Amino acid sequence: MLFTSRIKLTTVSIILFFVSIWNGIAQGVAVLAGDTVGQKPNIIFILTDDLGYGDLGVFFQNQLVTGNAGHPRQFTPHLDQMAKEGALLPQQYSPAPVCAPSRASLLLGRSQGHSNVRDNQFDKALDNNYTLGSVLQKAGYTTAAIGKWGLQGKDDSGPNWTAHPLNRGFDYFLGYIRHRDGHEHYPKEGVYRGSKEVYENRTNIAQDLDKCYTADLWTAAAKRWIVDYKKGTGGQKPFFMFLAYDTPHAVLELPTQAYPKGGGLDGGLQWLGQPGHMINTASGKVDSWMHPDYSNATYDDDRSAASPQVPWPDIYKRYATDTRRIDDAVGDLLHLLKDLNIDDNTMVVFTSDNGPSIESYITGEPIVPTFFKSFGPFDGIKRDCWEGGLRMPSIARWPKHIPAGNIVETPSIFYDWMPTFTQIAGLPAPAVSDGVSLLPSLLKKGKQPESQIYLEYFEQGTTPEFEDFAANHRGRRRNQMQMVRLDNFVGVRYDIKSQHDDFEIYDVVKDPQQTNNLARTSNTTSLQRRMKDRVLQSRIPNVTAPRPYDDAPVPAVKGVIADPGIQWKAYEGDFPWVPAVATLTPTETGMSDYPNGNVGKVKSSGALYFEGYMRIPREGEYRFFIKTNTTALFKIHNATVIDADYEYFSNTVKAGTINLTSGLHPFRLFLTSPQKGNPTLDLEWCGPGLDKEKIPATVFFHTEE
Repeated sequence: MLFTSRIKLTTVSIILFFVSIWNGIAQGVAVLAGDTVGQKPNIIFILTDDLGYGDLGVFFQNQLVTGNAGHPRQFTPHLDQMAKEGALLPQQYSPAPVCAPSRASLLLGRSQGHSNVRDNQFDKALDNNYTLGSVLQKAGYTTAAIGKWGLQGKDDSGPNWTAHPLNRGFDYFLGYIRHRDGHEHYPKEGVYRGSKEVYENRTNIAQDLDKCYTADLWTAAAKRWIVDYKKGTGGQKPFFMFLAYDTPHAVLELPTQAYPKGGGLDGGLQWLGQPGHMINTASGKVDSWMHPDYSNATYDDDRSAASPQVPWPDIYKRYATDTRRIDDAVGDLLHLLKDLNIDDNTMVVFTSDNGPSIESYITGEPIVPTFFKSFGPFDGIKRDCWEGGLRMPSIARWPKHIPAGNIVETPSIFYDWMPTFTQIAGLPAPAVSDGVSLLPSLLKKGKQPESQIYLEYFEQGTTPEFEDFAANHRGRRRNQMQMVRLDNFVGVRYDIKSQHDDFEIYDVVKDPQQTNNLARTSNTTSLQRRMKDRVLQSRIPNVTAPRPYDDAPVPAVKGVIADPGIQWKAYEGDFPWVPAVATLTPTETGMSDYPNGNVGKVKSSGALYFEGYMRIPREGEYRFFIKTNTTALFKIHNATVIDADYEYFSNTVKAGTINLTSGLHPFRLFLTSPQKGNPTLDLEWCGPGLDKEKIPATVFFHTEE
């Protein structure tokens, strides 16, 4: 190998971003590598719809008692207790401020810079790639999805939708397939939005669901499935459940009656399985029962102690009742886990898909989230890229593993759950994932790696002109939006016209309402540049969601002193996909002048990882090509350029395109080893002034860091 020449760039600045990815992650998460947590835990992920950060007592509502006793207040006692027994994640973000892209990024483990579902692409088929369901299936889990889906594909004939949950990693499904069906919470009666279809696997069972309020229906179905599974053929095999409520969003319908007393095996909601009386609350009058804590509630409407308080408007009694119903359901499910003696070995995560909404879907009864301050201490709502549209009320509970009362201050985002769950299950995440494992923060073991918090979104309209919001946010035109977070600083762009537009920059730890735009009041030149660079380095354009910065070239790094050659690491193991290596310990490391499969001693059932820099000769669009007898994944910066992993056919050519400036660009190449023989790898490119050719070894460099 020849390492005689050296390339030096003139601008001196340390690119901490790449150090954190390649060094900090490995050091921080490696603390947990090889740790045993006993039997693989069951995992239940509970996702609500349009529930705001401020709607939960433990996050915000409980604070309303002090100093303003007359302010309307909601109660979530079971969720508050769950948080007391587990971890709060007050700085966790949704990947998008609306449901379809948010759920897609969660399930795929990918940011909105890589997800195939972006903007308002409701009912679009979820990408045929690794999902939370399929990766946990590979890890030995039985998987179930219950509730709202909305990512099945546009073919409306059913029941064989392209991206039906059974085609995306789930062994069982019961719920709404179509996005629009989730706007109605009585599927058979269709009180406000007409009757809907509910599928159990591929069979529509809606005709049997008389008087079934969906929050009750999904809860009873979830309990029934868990009981049948753990008492039946499931035995000791772990399960993963994605439980997605369609409340409190859309039509704010009420249950038929009070939540049944007790909980768990013998109390609470129960699945009866009788057509016309499928669950034990399928009786009485639909859309009728108001929680007694709210039915006669009053508040100080004019903020004057001298005037009498007035009753809550009906729409807010409905909203609070619907939220409380979810709280009761969570308490019921946790009770069940204890009854089945699986509480200590089950991780339960609770969160919402985006910020609170102004959509009640009940004619003549508008809802305004200022009534309960559902956005908490932030500004923004659903469809906003301010913190109120993106900061989620996330709780994680895993007795004897997650310390009680843990408050995780490290920022994170939904696609971090895929690496978290795979690590719990004893596997590395697929390299295609954009997330990092949250176990260091959740378990308080080791250093939490940096989450790559990035999102992009398009929505016409404006931020509401609520008096609660800062003047600089009211009435802001949305259109093309972006958000990126670096440390405590959030960059936001609204109504983007080009990549040259500056970010508004806020220290969201000191200024959660985002009132002080540091880009105007401080010298943020370096931070502004880092943010503009980061957003381009974290995405691949998607023709179905065009952006005004799609054609901007990805900037090279500056201030790097690099020598020829690249670093490689070898890992032993039988990997079901191209593995992200952050949680793995290499068995060998070394240097090579070129990425190839002949390095190291790991020749079968293992993985190779190459990292370094590529010197791009001139600015323009480059197309890269990979052919291998195994599987591979190729990233430049944080952008996935080639995914030759999922359903890749051996020795076929896979290609990807990216627009790059001239200079040094960091790359990562992940490669598995075949069962027999050496891995082979052909890496080619073409670009400005370059015909398709093997990438020459002279363009590869590394640093000593």
